[in-house]
Amino acid sequence: MSFEALKSQVDTIIQNNRTTNERLFSICELLEKHLTYYNWVGFYFKNGDKNELKLGPYVGEPTDHTIIPFGKGICGQVAVSNKNFVVPDVAAQDNYIACSITVKAEIVIPIFVNGENVGQIDIDSNTHDPFTSEDERFLEFVCERVSTII
Repeated sequence: MSFEALKSQVDTIIQNNRTTNERLFSICELLEKHLTYYNWVGFYFKNGDKNELKLGPYVGEPTDHTIIPFGKGICGQVAVSNKNFVVPDVAAQDNYIACSITVKAEIVIPIFVNGENVGQIDIDSNTHDPFTSEDERFLEFVCERVSTII
């Protein structure tokens, strides 16, 4: 399915009257189902006033990484930098938190509400270097839409 078609489906999910977590989970399911190289799709959010992220809805293999300190791993670095982070080869990253030996690449895009980084979408891929600038723009779109419901 094209990114344009997926955008329409993301908008439909966002406009649904279900709970925020249900809508976030539906987005995870949508992306994991239709983008074959998206093997783990989830959201992390700032954990209250703490300098850490807490795992939100996700689809994929279970993870022990339900809390990630700011600065640790790819997600923790995005929480500090406020910038997208595309990792074509996780083995080449010094500050990477290994979730599974099958993961080869990762992309993390922050979610901003009123200019504040409140969370992020995290995608793991079992394919080496699969993410393009189109993925990045599409995930920025997803995060912008998610920001309207959190």
